[in-house]
Amino acid sequence: MEHGLLGNNVITQIGLLVHDIEKTSQAYADFFGIEKPSWFWTDTPDKARTEYRGSPSEARAKLAFFDMGSLQLELIEPDQHPSTWRESLDRNGEGFHHIAFVVKGMKEKIAVLEGAGMPLLQKGEYEGGRYAYLDAEGPLKLILELLEND
Repeated sequence: MEHGLLGNNVITQIGLLVHDIEKTSQAYADFFGIEKPSWFWTDTPDKARTEYRGSPSEARAKLAFFDMGSLQLELIEPDQHPSTWRESLDRNGEGFHHIAFVVKGMKEKIAVLEGAGMPLLQKGEYEGGRYAYLDAEGPLKLILELLEND
């Protein structure tokens, strides 16, 4: 059965922006009594092919993931290059950035959401898939991330 505009109503991930991924990862690990995950850099621009607000960007970020049952918590420490991560961190400070959903048919889903007034903010590639951030701050009060895995 189709679910609304996305075809999926299961939140896969919550993304948080941080200034210091080491420190915040440790704080979460201590809080939950679990091992601190290693962080890693997003792919280099040649692989990630990041676009932010319609233009190529060199932007990269350090990422750390906590698997919390059915939900993943993602910590993001952006570099200085233009990105939704950098813009949101500079504007709003640390904390909430996005909720993510896994979809099939990324291009079609982006078109549907843009048609519903949620413009594409940023997109890029990762090993085994691609992501897109859409500005749903008007209707939904947040940024939506779509994930599509091959």
